[in-house]
Amino acid sequence: MSDVFARIDTVSRRFTPRLSVGDRIAAAFGAPVDTRTVHAVDGVSLAIRKGEVLGLVGESGCGKSTLGRVLTGILPPSEGEVTVAGEPVMSAGPNPVKLTRRVQMVFQNPYASLNPRMRVGEAVAEGPLAHGLTTGAEAGDYVASWLARVGLDPAFASRYPHQFSGGQRQRIAIARALAMQPDMLVCDEPVASLDVSIQAQIVNLFLQLRRELGLTMLFISHDLGVVRHLCDRVAVMYLGRIVEVADVADLYAQPLHPYARALLDSVPQLRLDDDALVTFRAVAGELPSPLAPPPGCHFSPRCPMVEPICRTLRPALDTLLPGHAVACHVAQAEAAAGSFPAS
Repeated sequence: MSDVFARIDTVSRRFTPRLSVGDRIAAAFGAPVDTRTVHAVDGVSLAIRKGEVLGLVGESGCGKSTLGRVLTGILPPSEGEVTVAGEPVMSAGPNPVKLTRRVQMVFQNPYASLNPRMRVGEAVAEGPLAHGLTTGAEAGDYVASWLARVGLDPAFASRYPHQFSGGQRQRIAIARALAMQPDMLVCDEPVASLDVSIQAQIVNLFLQLRRELGLTMLFISHDLGVVRHLCDRVAVMYLGRIVEVADVADLYAQPLHPYARALLDSVPQLRLDDDALVTFRAVAGELPSPLAPPPGCHFSPRCPMVEPICRTLRPALDTLLPGHAVACHVAQAEAAAGSFPAS
């Protein structure tokens, strides 16, 4: 795709525990010390087009936030590469550093993402001053312009984070990210901790900023309704892997992966007719531990359509319909047999 802005190429991220001297001595004497590696992201490849909003959905613990941090340059990948506009996000070597400010992140919890000891104006200006986007003499006006852009009174710059509501703090966090003049935002569940009415305001703010600034976004969320309203395409993630990618309308109309179907079946629905009561179908079983992911397809222990091959061979993410890719042996077999798409 010639219009690809950000590319994640077979990226994995693992977390190996760092043992203290005491742990190493205890292990040498046979004490049980857990040295297992957490496989947070496992061979993920994604392409995000310029100007689009790509939604990333999945259960808690599946690696969504870790993937977002790798894309932003907060965490280095254990394997693979992340590029933005053809340039690497982080340097290579044993001590990688972030090379670009073109990707910024809006974190989930506005209560934790802002330094309580810094005034709002200082927090918003800190990055732009460090990168030469403004000067000390002009920082006040620079901060005021970005606060106004996100719907806040510029006079708020002199206040501390504890003096604001959750929605206002999230607007401040968005202003801080935008003040770095990025081309792309990674939004890590930015409305999850907010009231429903405030969620709508923040979602509409993202839509307005995308339209006015031409931003590209990776929008991480549990709320499939918000994703449907805001995003152009959706990637479904399960235990560190992408299992399905499609346009929003296509995914919601015809999910191909059993896990994507289960996610959509789990969305609560409101029915006023007693004769049409909602049947809630939760995903069966527990999410396997990233400390010991199952072989083959990671969803195989919970899948109602599992075949023997699913338990041994990892399915590739293949395009089965135009713009619709899925990593599922069963769906790929149906496509090869001509009985696809399934109802």
